[in-house]
Amino acid sequence: MELSSLSGRPDPDDATDATLRAILVDVTGLSSVRAAALGPDSGLFGALPELDSMAVATLLGEIEERFDLTIADDEIDGSLLETFGALLAFVDAKRAA
Repeated sequence: MELSSLSGRPDPDDATDATLRAILVDVTGLSSVRAAALGPDSGLFGALPELDSMAVATLLGEIEERFDLTIADDEIDGSLLETFGALLAFVDAKRAA
């Protein structure tokens, strides 16, 4: 993942980043402006009221579908959804595997 030297945020041209933000918009109903404002340290589960336990299940299902991956139950823990950066790094690692 390429980071912008000015903001420390993922490069906006990164397809994984853009798709993950689109998934968050679709699943949680976040505005595209709020989704675009998420940085690597932006909190997700517990920080976004829109991301409740039902939304988490839908979010993981959408990630699997849109990125054509399988997420095993033992890969899901609190750190996965702690921040946007953690979730993005997880998806990047799964795609690279």
